[in-house]
Amino acid sequence: MAVLWYYRRMGIERFIGIDLAWAQGGARSKPNETGVAAIDGRGVVVDCGWTVGLEETMGWLAEATAGRSALAFVDAPLVVDNPAGQRPCEREVGQRYGRWKVSANSTNLSSPRRAGVLLRALLQESGWTYDDGRSGPPTGGKVVSECYPYTTLVGAFELGYDQERPAYKRRPARVPSAQWRAVRAEECDTLIARMAGLATADPPLLLSSHTVSRRLLDEPSPQPAADYKHREDLIDALLCAWTAALWSRHGPARCQVLGADSLLPLGSAPTIIAPARPEQTRRGAS
Repeated sequence: MAVLWYYRRMGIERFIGIDLAWAQGGARSKPNETGVAAIDGRGVVVDCGWTVGLEETMGWLAEATAGRSALAFVDAPLVVDNPAGQRPCEREVGQRYGRWKVSANSTNLSSPRRAGVLLRALLQESGWTYDDGRSGPPTGGKVVSECYPYTTLVGAFELGYDQERPAYKRRPARVPSAQWRAVRAEECDTLIARMAGLATADPPLLLSSHTVSRRLLDEPSPQPAADYKHREDLIDALLCAWTAALWSRHGPARCQVLGADSLLPLGSAPTIIAPARPEQTRRGAS
């Protein structure tokens, strides 16, 4: 009850996670699936699943947040203004989390996959506010920010990845290619079990509270690539939603803003809001 009271006081009613397909698709191809999840202040999964394309994602968002304040965390670059190379927030991922084998892809104005930039523009046109996190967690309205699930996995002590990221996506060099699918599925099941432990965390996440997310617990992770990617997108969306709740609940005490040194006005910089252990912050990493 104390956690629910906190969110009511803060004015945030929905925490949204979007594992966005970075490519927009085209005349000859459609975009990949986007994982989506919405949780409330009690950690109940109000809705979750998949969308295809920005229009469908916007429609899902409108329904999931209708008449409610919301904080959406998106796993995709939302603000891109650098002509080349990496954004500063992406460089800082490697600087702060590299010891845990976490780094970020490079995004710049020549990158072809920038669906996140378009999503941010559409959200702002429909009344959402982009926030870079440098002023702390929002207290109301409809706000969207960028996150990166890998930083959540190694930055949130509740998940127990104290040494390095789980191998549920990228194949480590030590794992032979022939064994990769089986190892990946096993790692994914371990991750899901650890996410189930968030039911008693602060803030909580109740995977069993929705029929779709409950299947993560009830069914073993598949090995075929397409089926596995389908599951992985949902997992990352749920991690994004929980990260939004963590930021709202604990702010800078549990999270850091990567790219915070930007000279752009508050609220407009390209940043990543990332859970962090003390040793992963600027002070701890230096």
